[in-house]
Amino acid sequence: MSRIRVEQQGPVRTVILTRAEKRNALDSAMLDALLSAFNLDPEPDDRVVVIRAEGPVFCAGMDLAERLARPITGNESPIEEVLDAIEHYPLPVVGVVQGDAIAGGNELALHCDFVIAASTARFGMSLAQIGLAPTWFLAKKLMEVAGPVATREILFLGDPLSATHMHELGLISRVAPVDELESAAMKIIDRLAANAPLSLRAMKALLVRQMAFRNDIQHDDIDALVHAARTSADAKEGIAARLEKRAPNFGGT
Repeated sequence: MSRIRVEQQGPVRTVILTRAEKRNALDSAMLDALLSAFNLDPEPDDRVVVIRAEGPVFCAGMDLAERLARPITGNESPIEEVLDAIEHYPLPVVGVVQGDAIAGGNELALHCDFVIAASTARFGMSLAQIGLAPTWFLAKKLMEVAGPVATREILFLGDPLSATHMHELGLISRVAPVDELESAAMKIIDRLAANAPLSLRAMKALLVRQMAFRNDIQHDDIDALVHAARTSADAKEGIAARLEKRAPNFGGT
């Protein structure tokens, strides 16, 4: 079964997450499908790409059952290549978030150029609550869009934040009542589709390049700390506890 669906309507290409029965959790198959979609060069008439999701949840993050069964290798997260492709896509990418966007789902939304969210949606990075830590790449995006104060709130506490609070912090573009989400999203999508395509491409490349300096900061020691957390007994316990819907018992190992 396909994990995504791609639709084209005029200059707007829409990528839809279709794993609603699993809260659109990102397993390997979905990541591969997303990567293929965003590695395609835009058609000459394309102006904007939209990411949407079926069901009540936008994206619950990485598939924890698959994560628990798969050994960790290296210092990268399997979602990084997908997020990098979205961030470097030549045209603006709009995320329409109808429901919760947690952990990898939060990163998926924040790697879009615009995020329009329903007022009932929540965003968060619950990694500390299950014994994990974000990689350098994932934390870099949070610092870019949220700044140090909001990033600490998001990472250290791990509790979800309302779409309204995310908007107040400047992390997302628009918040709309549920019944007005589509019209709010279409105002931005239609505006982008009507703008000059060469201008959009130049601006997208310019803004991505402006933030690339963080890639060159030495962070081998940070990678080692993150890897230790991701491969710890606490991480296995935290993920198992989340899947079993119980409180974790962390031992600091």
